Amino acid sequence: MTRPEWPRVPIGLDASQWVSRAGCLSVLAVVHTVTSGQRLLEAVELIETDTRLQVVFTQAPDVFSNGVAEFLRSTGGMVWPWELAVRERFDLAVAASYGGLHELHAPVVLMPHGAGYGKSFTTGGEPVVYGLDAQRILHNGRVLAKALVLAHDDERDVLRRQCPQALDVAVVAGDPCYDRLVASLPHRDAYRAALGIGPDRRAVVVSSTWGLDSLFARFEDLLPRLLEELTPQGFRVVALVHPGAWFGHGRRQVDAWLAECRDAGLVVVGPHVDWRAALIAADHVVADHGSVGVYAAAIGRPVVLVDAPVRVATSSGSAQELLRRTAPRLQPGTPVLELFERAAAQSIELGDAVRERLTSQPGRSSAELRRVMYELLDIPEPGRHRAVPPVPTPPAESR
Repeated sequence: MTRPEWPRVPIGLDASQWVSRAGCLSVLAVVHTVTSGQRLLEAVELIETDTRLQVVFTQAPDVFSNGVAEFLRSTGGMVWPWELAVRERFDLAVAASYGGLHELHAPVVLMPHGAGYGKSFTTGGEPVVYGLDAQRILHNGRVLAKALVLAHDDERDVLRRQCPQALDVAVVAGDPCYDRLVASLPHRDAYRAALGIGPDRRAVVVSSTWGLDSLFARFEDLLPRLLEELTPQGFRVVALVHPGAWFGHGRRQVDAWLAECRDAGLVVVGPHVDWRAALIAADHVVADHGSVGVYAAAIGRPVVLVDAPVRVATSSGSAQELLRRTAPRLQPGTPVLELFERAAAQSIELGDAVRERLTSQPGRSSAELRRVMYELLDIPEPGRHRAVPPVPTPPAESR
């Protein structure tokens, strides 16, 4: 396999004179959205310290690509335009979404970008688990990935029903996001201090995914209600809004929409901050149908859900489906503190059940992902695998 030269220089110049290390194997991180890019960093960080490798980032075509260019700049990595990336051969590509993968010349590791594969849709009257369907995994009858990463053994059964051609490349590697949360739990006090949550305060994190079905879109009065009801009770209210909303409307606009609540004491965690720090800092979580509620429950946080529209479907047997069926629902007229008490009473039992459905390899995801990537690179895996690092402490300006 021919390898790109590092870095690219103007035509007519000898690229070899510009590099400090030659002969590196090439790894392409394919970023479709900010959310998928954040997940890809979990994989890239497992291998980028290897002096035999050179990692390159590219922005793949996606309708929800707002904010990706800014995200890529923030990584400090080498970024190639998509038009160049699809002309070259790479020794490995890593992606967490599907668009344009058939154009790549590389063995692809395909990861989920949320809490497993928990969403479904209906076609021909039958429910289909999104992300494990032939429509996305195949192109012209060919499996797009050389390694399809699954979080749970049960997802193999889904593949067997929906896309049996991909069974041979399926790898159950667990959930790196969950493992990172667990590794970060001892740093809870530091995260709380950085977010301005004093030791005498309780924190409620309000999490919204993106889109018209999200909490942010459908419950405009929720944050003012929680601030009014909970602040006198010694709570800090923290807002987590999906990057898709921040970049879909623009950071200035979302900040403006939240300005009055911020003046009333709301802590707003921006899209540049690792949201997991806020989740660990939380005492209670209010969430919609996004992945954050699942992760919150999995680490033992009491979760209260807002009602999801009927058209938002969760896949049968998934952690999302279990949480949606079991967690208390926010209801008009019911005091929030009463719901928090109900959620807290079941948080241990529900957390264990959600965790069992979320990952079949708790604590093993990084090692499994690393092993898969080195197998496809066809070089020996170096040394001992490093421990999973905690997520970074939010910077002082994050709130």
